[in-house]
Amino acid sequence: MTKERTLIIIPTYNERDNVATLIPQILDVVPYSDILLVDDNSPDGTADYAEELFAAEHRFAVLRRKGPRGLGRSYADGYRYALGRGYPRLVQMDADFSHDPNSLPDLIKPSETNDVVIGSRYCEGGMVDNWPLHRRFLSRFANQYVYSITGLNVRDATSGFRCFSRKALESIMKDSILAEGYAFQVETVYKAFKDALSIVEIPITFVDRRQGRSKISRKVIMESMIIPWRLRFDNHSNGEGDRVNSN
Repeated sequence: MTKERTLIIIPTYNERDNVATLIPQILDVVPYSDILLVDDNSPDGTADYAEELFAAEHRFAVLRRKGPRGLGRSYADGYRYALGRGYPRLVQMDADFSHDPNSLPDLIKPSETNDVVIGSRYCEGGMVDNWPLHRRFLSRFANQYVYSITGLNVRDATSGFRCFSRKALESIMKDSILAEGYAFQVETVYKAFKDALSIVEIPITFVDRRQGRSKISRKVIMESMIIPWRLRFDNHSNGEGDRVNSN
């Protein structure tokens, strides 16, 4: 396992109930990492609470966002932070324990030889736990929808548990970002795909959130339907993205 510094970014909005447990667990599993909480001006004081708890932890920082809310905007700000500080790789994950911190070494290891590593629910060995049937159907449909429109040959293009090399981040951020919400997940891997970067999927078990409420709105759903079409007809990336593998 590489010991180069890895930045783990965690977008938060009203995740006060989770950060106290999540941050120490991550640092215990991957002690060579740094953590950046990208907080979207949480009304519950997530940022203040986390800074107070981990004030003495040099591996932890908070990036406070004051502009318009959006998961995509939060991730983009986190990517810029990583690029500006010279990190060789970046991991993104949710704050609600749907992404198991114990899976981080398995996610980071393949980044030694791949540009994008996706923690996949739908490659061989991947699983979803605690989801009702309609959620499973919608998630599967979303991935098939993306593939049918864009040709993106990834089984779980909507997964938010990922590791990017610096090369991948530079590729993703070289042009403007279209998506503001969850469609950002599709847009980022699509850009890597079109630039012929190496992409691998590893199996994970996704567990529905422990605390709090889902933040998917109608606006987010509509954007997720529109973005694949915009990506298909966008002229920025013209590579032959065909290097996708599943472990």
